[in-house]
Amino acid sequence: MSPDLELALSLADDADAISLARFRALDLRVETKPDLTPVSEADRAVEAALRARLARERPDEPVLGEEEGGEDSSGWILDPIDGTRNYTRGIPVWATMIVFAERVAVVSAPALGRRWWAERGSGAYANGEQIHVSRIEHIEDATVLVRGLEPPALAARAWHVRAFGDFWAHMLVAEQVL
Repeated sequence: MSPDLELALSLADDADAISLARFRALDLRVETKPDLTPVSEADRAVEAALRARLARERPDEPVLGEEEGGEDSSGWILDPIDGTRNYTRGIPVWATMIVFAERVAVVSAPALGRRWWAERGSGAYANGEQIHVSRIEHIEDATVLVRGLEPPALAARAWHVRAFGDFWAHMLVAEQVL
């Protein structure tokens, strides 16, 4: 395991501790951003903590985050809580996503007890077991994941259609669950 992946996994541990401590809190503060999406105090706290740690441990590497922005995507990319709508309503389908320089990616869903990671050249893993994408070759044998109520025309040919939003759909595909 590279130092980059070790750091990303450790950052995910930090994020999990912060986000789980506020998950389902009755006094959780939630605001609406200009794009009409919600942001919770936990979103901001996770990103601030990860940025502070990266500033100490990797001061020369750029950081781009969902809440605090940035313009350079060549370094660390942070989505403190993907699935904020679920998070703010007490639904456990949300995750922190951490990427480094197109070499390392971590998705941590602590309320589900799941964590996925990948490192270029080393494969992808879910909770320590190696995973791979589905080997289904024909749409008629596949499950198609949609975001909205109106599925695309392609879905009509699929074996089954499901609606999972945010990170969850991507991780199910990566894990060959569907």
